[in-house]
Amino acid sequence: MKLTILGGGGFRVPLVYGALLGDRAEGRVTRVVLHDVDAGRLTAVARVLAEQAKDLPDAPEVSFTTDLDDALRGADFIFSAIRVGGLAGRADDERVALAEGVLGQETVGAGGIAYGLRTVPVAVDIAQRVARLAPDAWVINFTNPAGLVTEAMSRHLGDRVIGICDSPVGLGRRIATVLGANPREAWIDYVGLNHLGWVRGLRVAGRDELPRLLADPELLGSFEEGKLFGVEWLQSLGAVPNEYLHYYYFNREAVRAYQQAEKTRGAFLRDQQEQFYAEMKRPDTAALSAWDRTRAEREATYMAENRDAAGAGERDADDLSGGYEKVALALMRAIARDERTTLILNVRNRGTLGVLDTEAVIEVPCLVDANGAHPVAVDPLPDHASGLVCAVKAVEREVLSAAESGSRTTAVKAFALHPLVDSVNVARRLVEGYTSVHPGLAYLK
Repeated sequence: MKLTILGGGGFRVPLVYGALLGDRAEGRVTRVVLHDVDAGRLTAVARVLAEQAKDLPDAPEVSFTTDLDDALRGADFIFSAIRVGGLAGRADDERVALAEGVLGQETVGAGGIAYGLRTVPVAVDIAQRVARLAPDAWVINFTNPAGLVTEAMSRHLGDRVIGICDSPVGLGRRIATVLGANPREAWIDYVGLNHLGWVRGLRVAGRDELPRLLADPELLGSFEEGKLFGVEWLQSLGAVPNEYLHYYYFNREAVRAYQQAEKTRGAFLRDQQEQFYAEMKRPDTAALSAWDRTRAEREATYMAENRDAAGAGERDADDLSGGYEKVALALMRAIARDERTTLILNVRNRGTLGVLDTEAVIEVPCLVDANGAHPVAVDPLPDHASGLVCAVKAVEREVLSAAESGSRTTAVKAFALHPLVDSVNVARRLVEGYTSVHPGLAYLK
């Protein structure tokens, strides 16, 4: 089975390959094709993968190319993890937004809109090529903003594109663990959009254990979200939000922390990865060791500004191991082998959430089999959550419209309607600022 990884020179690709190395079942991936626009990064990542596969004679064969069409032809699965504009673009997203006093995070608020505006046209082109060159392939999308990009691609690929994210998985695992339950045996009642969802229940053997957690301040404050949001706020919500909702519930504090930080997250990762890829140009570099060292630092500093603002302290050791690669592998297994499973995924709504139309991509538990991912029926969201979900989905639709039409006016509207952008004039200046630094937004007229 052939897996094509778009963004194959990306830093997290060895996580995916490592997961594949552990799969020995019949029908596993035997060939991996890495595609990237940067040949140097491809060479660097291929070195890491070669060291991972050392002494494993049956490891999936790895090749790499800068030719997108060649990479797509004959693929059974296509894993999309591209970053349009690179980490330099992410750093610019943050800088422009923070100068206007609004959030520049890569998936939330102004930064997420800017990233979406330059990513959607590229993602649409990929989807159209997949439809033409590999119509039977399944596309697994991790490209951020994941829900928005998945919806853009679904307009050309239908249900054969599925978005994944490790945030809900990590959240469910943390809740189950503090409750003394096996995460694999727990049903997680999670619903929302990507990076905008809530755990409303966690059932073990048919019993909802979340009320027990919410009633115990000591237990509730013992894991990351309890530290991040505070016990009182979680009890008030009656649910546990995805960590990215900290940007909404504590927006002023988050923006202030980012403004006061020595470096934004994007600038930190840009500099860190520039150093890594430069190091990889030396033939004597121990590739896997260099990658492991860099990854450990990357994971330890994840959402550091938010934790500092909340006084949440360092990340727990269990949260430093990633997880999206495990979701991707489980999804591929379920489809390729008809190994039915339940995963939290980004899929078309199909009537699951009544407040959104059928084509809207949402993030919910899905039953997965050989025919793809099927969203499970969920209870309606409370009004405060529905309002936020509908507002953000409306912004995503404006981004899609702007990307399709090239309308600068529509792009301004997307920024202005976002709950975390508090002025139409700020929205206009954001569009001005972003188009001045991103060549990929030159299509906005």
